[in-house]
Amino acid sequence: MPSSTSSSESGGVLREKGALPAGLRLTASDRPGEAQPVPVRDIPSQPWGRIMGFAGVALALGVVGLEANARRIGLHAGDLDNSEVAWVKERIRSESAEVAIVGDSRILFDTDLDRFEALTGTRPVQLAIHGTSALTLLEDAGSNPNFHGLLIVGMADTMFFQPFDGYGGYVKRRGDFSSPSGRVGIEIDHLLQRRLAFLDSNYRLSVVAHRLDPDFRIGVEGPKHDIWKVAEVGENRATHMWSRVETDLAYRARTRWAWKGFKEKFPYTPQLIAKGQARAVKAVAAIRARGGDVVFVRPPSDVHLRVNEEAQLPKAKGWDVLLAKTKAVGVHNDDLPAAVQNLTLPEWSHLNRACATVFTDAYVRALAAQTPRLKLRANAPPPLSRDDCVPKT
Repeated sequence: MPSSTSSSESGGVLREKGALPAGLRLTASDRPGEAQPVPVRDIPSQPWGRIMGFAGVALALGVVGLEANARRIGLHAGDLDNSEVAWVKERIRSESAEVAIVGDSRILFDTDLDRFEALTGTRPVQLAIHGTSALTLLEDAGSNPNFHGLLIVGMADTMFFQPFDGYGGYVKRRGDFSSPSGRVGIEIDHLLQRRLAFLDSNYRLSVVAHRLDPDFRIGVEGPKHDIWKVAEVGENRATHMWSRVETDLAYRARTRWAWKGFKEKFPYTPQLIAKGQARAVKAVAAIRARGGDVVFVRPPSDVHLRVNEEAQLPKAKGWDVLLAKTKAVGVHNDDLPAAVQNLTLPEWSHLNRACATVFTDAYVRALAAQTPRLKLRANAPPPLSRDDCVPKT
C-alpha cells in the first residue's frame, strides 16, 4: 500500500498527498515538522541575456525619442533647473564675491554675466529670483554678515514695493535647501541636464499633462494662466530668454497674455511706499557698515506694461525717492543714451538675449562712472548699441 507521504522528486522535501505540483510556491504548511517559515519557489529558467538586451534597447530608443522631441520644440542641453538649492549655493558663493546681483526677473534676464566680466574683470554672483521683490533680497543681503561686496539691486518699481515677497519667499527659510542630499541631488541633475535636453523640468510629463486642463471653470485660474517656460539657465544661474519666445509667434502671444498687462492693482499707498523705503534704508546701511555698498538698476519694460506700472507707482514717487533716501547711485533705463533705447522686449517684460548683452554693457559703463567699486578694464571691449541687437529694417 502506498504511503500517504513520500519523498519529493525535486529535492527530497516531504510533501503531503494533494500538495501543490512541483515548481509552484511552497509554504511552511507544505513541510510539516520542518521549522522553515520562509517560502520556497522554483525559479524557472529564462533567457535572461536576451531579456536584458531587449530592455537596454527599449531604454535607448525611449531616450532617443524623448531627446529628439525635446530638440524639436526648442529645448537645449545645458539648460539647468533653477531651483531653491541652486540659489542657496550661489548665496554661499556671494559671501566672498566682489559683486552680487539681486532683484526680480528683469535684472535676472537682462544681465549678461559674460559681458559684465569682459568689461570689469569681475563675474558677479547672480541672486535675482523671478517674481520676487528686490526688497526681500536686499534685506537678505543686509542680514548676511559675510557679504562685504557691491550689491546691484535690479528693480521693477511695482514689484519692489509690493506688500509680499513673491516666489522668492523661500530665502527666509534657506536652511531647508542646504542639506547634503539636496546638494548632491542638484549636482546629479545638472550633470545629466548638461547632456540631455528632455530633462527640462518645465516639460516633464506631469507638467505638460497639467496644461491640458482647458480652464473652463469660470473665475478659477488654471494652468493656462500660469507663466510657462520663458528662460534658459546656464552655469551659476546665468539666465537669458528662451529663443522660442522670440521665434514662435503663438507662444510669444501666450506669454504676453500671461502678464495680464501688469494691470493688477495693489494698495501702493504713501504709507506702504514709505515703509518699503525705510526697509531699504536699513538694509543698505547694514551693508555699508560692513564695508560694502549698494547701487540700483531699473531695466526697461515695454510701453504696454510701463503705462500701467507708472499709473500705479510713478518713477518720481518710487525710484527717485528711493535713491534719495538710501543715498545710493543708480541707473534707470530712461536715463541711458538714445543709442541703447528701444531694445527688443519680445514679451514686453524682458530683453531678448542679444539686447540683454547691449543693456548690460550700457548699465555697467554707467555704474562704473558713478561708483569706484566698479571699474572698467583697460582692454574692455568697445561700447555696444541698439544696432548690435535689433535688426535694421
